[in-house]
Amino acid sequence: MTESPGRTAGLRRFGSRDGRGERGRAFLPPDATVRFAAERAAANIDDVFAALDKDLVGLQPVKKRIQEIAALLLVDRARQRFGLSAPRPNLHMCFTGPPGTGKTTVALRMADLLHRLGYLETGQLVHAMRDDLVAEFVGQTAPKTKRVLERAMGGVLFIDEAYYLYRAEDSRDYGQEVIDILLQVMENERDKLVVILAGYKDRMDSFFSSNPGMSSRIAHHLDFAAYELDELVSIGQIMLGQASYYFSDGAQRAFGEYLEQRMRQPRFANARSVRNELDRARLRHAHRLASDPHRSWTRDDLMRLEAADILNATEGSEEGDLGYAVPSSG
Repeated sequence: MTESPGRTAGLRRFGSRDGRGERGRAFLPPDATVRFAAERAAANIDDVFAALDKDLVGLQPVKKRIQEIAALLLVDRARQRFGLSAPRPNLHMCFTGPPGTGKTTVALRMADLLHRLGYLETGQLVHAMRDDLVAEFVGQTAPKTKRVLERAMGGVLFIDEAYYLYRAEDSRDYGQEVIDILLQVMENERDKLVVILAGYKDRMDSFFSSNPGMSSRIAHHLDFAAYELDELVSIGQIMLGQASYYFSDGAQRAFGEYLEQRMRQPRFANARSVRNELDRARLRHAHRLASDPHRSWTRDDLMRLEAADILNATEGSEEGDLGYAVPSSG
């Protein structure tokens, strides 16, 4: 289980019913007006969307849904300034898609966004999987699950590969106990915690079919589609740029050819596979340069990957790529 650091300060909800708004301010008069450019600036959320665009190539439907959720919460905040009450929206979510498509990154940004908008006390994200929640012996699962929930309170609990919580074929499995606890907390503590379930779409669909109570508590389903070839090449260029490397023209062509082959092979993990191959390309680049110890290398030589540094997928694969086990679906 991993946990992201939370933001320690932020806007609080308008929650009073005594005719006064946030921090004791009176409600706006009925003839007042609001501008959402100012509302966005006050909540300081534009840089969250800028970071999403910088971090993630494509995923336009996902980014649009996040914008819609933010718009709803901004309008709710504006309404509350006029004393207009509305039920707190259900913010529990399900992220579906293959591995390496940005689900964990979006969950982190969502936690930050909800905190800045005042709907979560902190911006922390607690990442959990089955082993973090389900115990092996009677009487141990509930305390284990509740400890994770306590750590996540005020932020987001991100449960990856959530379908592994339910094992219908094993009558002695304690995953159902976790689901029952989650159902109760998601309903009764939804003003304190947002739960995001993640995993492959077909498996999550089966999970919800077997657990209709869980399905009814999820308000937002975001599907993360596998990346196209040009998007994967762009992701590689961004990753290299962040590490002060770049492709030569030949290396970029070779990388595209490698990915085209790799996408058709088992266990391809989108951005993760891109990152893994770039790590290996850097190893080959370093070995190529260091193998000629008496040659003088320029700064540009130290930054530029050549075609020789890219694995030719038609010649086979390296251990740790086709054979590496995908640990999660985020």
